[in-house]
Amino acid sequence: MISEWMVSHDEYKLSESDYAVRIDLMTQVFGIDAAERYFEGLPSSAKTSEAYTALLHCYARSKLIEKAEDLYERLKGTYLSLDAITYNELMTLYMSVGQLGKVSLIVEDMKRQNVAPDLFTYNLWISSYAAALNMDEVRRILDEMTLDSGCNESWIRYLKLAKIYINSTQLASSNFSSLVESDKSSTQRELISYDFLIILYGGGLGNKDTLDQIWKSLRTTRQKMTGRNYICVLSSYLMMGHLKEVGDIIDQWKQCATSEFNGNLCNKVLVAFKEIGMADKATSFQMVLGEKG
Repeated sequence: MISEWMVSHDEYKLSESDYAVRIDLMTQVFGIDAAERYFEGLPSSAKTSEAYTALLHCYARSKLIEKAEDLYERLKGTYLSLDAITYNELMTLYMSVGQLGKVSLIVEDMKRQNVAPDLFTYNLWISSYAAALNMDEVRRILDEMTLDSGCNESWIRYLKLAKIYINSTQLASSNFSSLVESDKSSTQRELISYDFLIILYGGGLGNKDTLDQIWKSLRTTRQKMTGRNYICVLSSYLMMGHLKEVGDIIDQWKQCATSEFNGNLCNKVLVAFKEIGMADKATSFQMVLGEKG
C-alpha cells in the first residue's frame, strides 16, 4: 500500500507540518482508511499534535463523529501541547451535524487546559448558540470576547458586525423551542451558520475573496433566502467599504422570489452603524439606498 511505502521511503527528515500535509493528502487521494494506516505507522515522535489534528480534520470533514471523538480522547491522553485549531476542528464537526450543545463542552475543555481561543473558536461558539436562538448566551460570549487578552482590531470589527446583525434582524425574536424541534430546524441552523461565517470573514478577517465565495455558495443552495441573510452580507460588504457589492446585494434582494426587499431592516442597519460610532458607513449606505431607489 502507498501509505506504508510513504513511511518507509522518507529520504529526508520531515517536519511536523509535513506529516500533517501527508495525512490530509492521503485522505483526499486514497481515503480515510489509508490516512489512518499512515498515521498509525508513524513513529511515536512523529505523532505530534499537528498530525493528530490533521487526522481529526479528515474525520470532521467526513462527519465521522465516533472516530473523531475517539481520536480526541486519545489525543488528550498523550499530554501533547494543543492550540485552538485542534478544538476548532471538533467544534466545526458538531456544528455541521447539528450537535450544537457539544460545542460549548469543547470550549469548557479548552478553558480547563488553559488553551486560548482564537477568533474562529469564538465564531463557532457564538454560532452554536445563535443557531439555537439562545441570544442571551450570544451576548454573554460577545461580552467575554471584549475582555479577552487576545482582543485586537480584527476581533473588534467582528464584535461590531455581530452586534449590528443581531440588533438589525429579527433573530432574537424567533421562538427557540419551536425552531429547534421543527422540521425546518436544520435549514435555519445552516442559514444562521452561513451568516456567522459571513460575519467572520467580512467583519473580523476582512477577506473579500472568501466572503464572495461564501455568498455565492449560499445563493446556490436550495434553501430559501431570508431578509436576515441579505442584511448580514450587505452589512459585511459595507463594513469593508465595498459599496458596489452593497448595491449588487440590494439588487439581488429585490429580485429574490422568496424574500421581499425590506426597507425597515435597512433602516435598522443605518441606525446600528451610527450607534457603534460608524456614521461614515451609515452615510455611505444611505447613499447606496438612495441610488437604488
